[in-house]
Amino acid sequence: MAEMKKVATRDSYGAALVELGQEKKNLVVLDADLAGATKTGVFKKAFPDRHFDFGIAEANMMCAAAGMSTAGLVPFASSFAMFAAGRAFEQVRNSIGYPHMNVKIGATHGGISVGEDGASHQCCEDFALMRSIPGMTVICPADDVEAKAAVKAAYELEGPVYLRFGRLAVPVFHNEDFKFEIGKGEVLREGKDVAIIANGLLVYEAIQAAEELASAGIDAMVINMATIKPLDEELVIAAAKKCGKVITCEEHSVIGGLGEAVCSVLSEKCPTPVKRIGVNDEFGHSGPAVKLLEQFGLCASNIVAVAKDFCK
Repeated sequence: MAEMKKVATRDSYGAALVELGQEKKNLVVLDADLAGATKTGVFKKAFPDRHFDFGIAEANMMCAAAGMSTAGLVPFASSFAMFAAGRAFEQVRNSIGYPHMNVKIGATHGGISVGEDGASHQCCEDFALMRSIPGMTVICPADDVEAKAAVKAAYELEGPVYLRFGRLAVPVFHNEDFKFEIGKGEVLREGKDVAIIANGLLVYEAIQAAEELASAGIDAMVINMATIKPLDEELVIAAAKKCGKVITCEEHSVIGGLGEAVCSVLSEKCPTPVKRIGVNDEFGHSGPAVKLLEQFGLCASNIVAVAKDFCK
C-alpha cells in the first residue's frame, strides 16, 4: 500500500489564504514576525500590498485587525497559538469578541506537537481560552483538505473565528470533494460499542485505533469534531445513545477543551460515561513531536488501551 500523503495544516492555511486572496479582494493577512512559520509568507509573496507584519506585537495586531474589519476588510490575524490566544487574549476578548468584529484568527503551532520549542510554545490552553469568549467560533481541522475548507468557511462566516493549525505534517485522509460545514461533526466510521470523538491530529489516530479495536472485537464509532464551538450537540447525543460510552481525544488540556464541551452536553442532556484523552493538567517539554505525542498518550495505541479498559 502506498504511503499516505502528509501535510502540516499550517501549510494548508497559507495555501488557502492564497486561493481565497485571488477572488476575495477584501481579504488581508496580518502577521507578527512569523510569516515563515505560520506560512502566511506565501500570501505576502502573492499579494504584498495586502500583507501586514506587526513585528513582535500580537496585541497591537489584534486591535489593528479589529479596526480593519470596520472598514469592510476581512483580516486573518496570524501567529503561534500561544501568542494569538495567550499573549493577546485581552485584545481578542475586548477588541474582537466584545464588539463581535469580523476577524479571523489563524493560530499555528498549537499543542504538544510543537516539539522542540518546548513548554513555552506548546499551547494546550487555547481551546479553553477562545471557547470562553461569547460569540467566538473555534475550529481545529484534522488534515490538509479540511483545513483549507475551514479557512474558506471562516471567511464566509460573519463574526470572529479562531482557527488552530499544527506544525507537524499529518496524513491527508479526506477526499478533495469533502464538504466542510461549521458546527457539524463528521462520522468517519460507524460503530456500536464506543464512540471516539476527536479533532486535529488525533482524528487519524482515532481511525487507526478503531481498526485495531475491531480486531479485538470492539466496534468503535469515529467522529471528527473539528468545530469545538458551536459543538454539534445532536451528533454527540446520538453517538452517546447508540454506543453508551464516549471517548474524547484532543491535543489540548483535558480542562476546557473538546472533552469538557462534550461532557457538558451529555451531563445535561444524555448522561453517559466519558473518558477524556488529552494533556492531563501539566505542561509539556522539549522533544521530538512524535515521541512527545506518544509520551502524553496522544496516539492510537493509548486510545486502544483506554477503549479496551472502558469496554470491559
